Amino acid sequence: MMISIAKTCLRGIYSCHWNSDNTRQNRPCCWFSFLSFVSILALSWMYVCFIAFNDHTDVNDLAFKNLKTWVNWYMIVMVISAVLATYGLLLLVFGLLHFVIGEPLNLHWLHKVFLFLGLLTVTIGTVGVCIKWEKEWQTVYMSFQATAPFLHLCAVVALTLISWLVFKSYHKSQTAACKVFIMMTFMFVSAAVFLCPLAICSPCITNNLPPKPSLVGHRGAPMLAPENTMMSFRKSLECGVVAFETDVQLSKDMKPFLMHDSHENFLLRTTDVKKKFPGRDGDMHANFTLQELQTLNAGEWFLKTDPLQSVSSLSEEEKREAYNQTVPSLFELLLMAKKHNVSLIFDLKNENNSTGFHNSDSYYTTETIKNSGISPDKIWWLPKEYRHNVRNISPGFKQVYNGVAEMKADGGSFLNMNYNSLSAHNISELRKKNMSVNLWVVNERWLFSLLWCSGASSVTTNACHIFKNMSKPDWHLEPNKYMGIWISADVISLLLMFGQFLWQRKRNRVSRRNTKYERAERSPPA
Repeated sequence: MMISIAKTCLRGIYSCHWNSDNTRQNRPCCWFSFLSFVSILALSWMYVCFIAFNDHTDVNDLAFKNLKTWVNWYMIVMVISAVLATYGLLLLVFGLLHFVIGEPLNLHWLHKVFLFLGLLTVTIGTVGVCIKWEKEWQTVYMSFQATAPFLHLCAVVALTLISWLVFKSYHKSQTAACKVFIMMTFMFVSAAVFLCPLAICSPCITNNLPPKPSLVGHRGAPMLAPENTMMSFRKSLECGVVAFETDVQLSKDMKPFLMHDSHENFLLRTTDVKKKFPGRDGDMHANFTLQELQTLNAGEWFLKTDPLQSVSSLSEEEKREAYNQTVPSLFELLLMAKKHNVSLIFDLKNENNSTGFHNSDSYYTTETIKNSGISPDKIWWLPKEYRHNVRNISPGFKQVYNGVAEMKADGGSFLNMNYNSLSAHNISELRKKNMSVNLWVVNERWLFSLLWCSGASSVTTNACHIFKNMSKPDWHLEPNKYMGIWISADVISLLLMFGQFLWQRKRNRVSRRNTKYERAERSPPA
């Protein structure tokens, strides 16, 4: 009774025929192959979305720049991808169960339509990444250093489970050629799965774990407070950051202030400029005095949009404080850094518009730094346009470089690069030469763990409150231990598959013997 109900449910979900239906569609195996292809593709796309989540604010910021409206587009993509992957995998499981119980693989036309839509969605997403977000493929490639050992174990488990169906097909095959093809294909796939750890190279499989990277607060602590506000930098101090990272622009009265967005509409995303200065929301930085900028509310947007899905973790008192934040000057941040003995690194957002050093953002920023009284060695000078001029008037600044070639040409020893711009080997080699390597922007635990194992000296992050509590990487294995796990998993899988093969062979012989006896009993006596 229960078996009959289970068959009915499976048939109803897969083919939408709740009653027994012996009719067969054209090319059912082709449709099952298509289902398998789309399911694996959707799962792979979900993996890409999960890995790229570290940089999801890039997508939302780009959308805001074009649409002038804040929507968490990346989360919408994640939800659609998760639904698509779940749907495809469940349908694939139902198809396999159909095969096991001997039901016809009659995939309903509605499922076919959904699968084509799913394929179209994944294709559009992949093309979009290739066109607008190409650097993210390097992140996906890099992620395998963290996930490959676990993906290998998952592949071994999947292979062991699927072997039951493979051996069943092998024993039911009527021709020797078909049996050879099935077994050779399966052996080739098995060998690839079992031996793939030979190609896995992860910095987290090592006997010598480097020291934990120091933390640099990216625009402060933007998960705990509105970015580039004094509250945000104060929150980052609670995380034990060694440096503040921020963005500097000059006001109309040539005073440096903190704001990431630049050019037209630079105040639109993070302030109430539309309310305070109607008709001026498209103005440039040079159209506002510092006094005007500091009348703007720079915290309300954070509570309304919840850009990093973190507002719910704040207390009511913290929310009230966040609401009352304003646009800070660079001088205010320098005083805070001086008081707490913290370093400062920044971008000059409009330096390329300067006409000579004494009219440049570099000049006015340097003068502000000197007037603050902060120790020169606490300034990590990153802007390259007037680097030599700045070095002449402030030789104590630590010079930081965006590229290895530029650093070597200038005789420097401090590198600041995107986290996916350097391989683990490159990082290790630079650290051996006693060079500092700061990588940005690192927000996910798996990525922080990987860069920890790689030997990065510091990382710029939005998630300092998460990383400060990590006493070790999420995973780290000595090579001998990993080899033991790898060999044990492969041996156990081989033994289980061998047992399944023998059991299937015995069962097939018994079935054939019973069939032979039934035919003999039915045949009339001579």
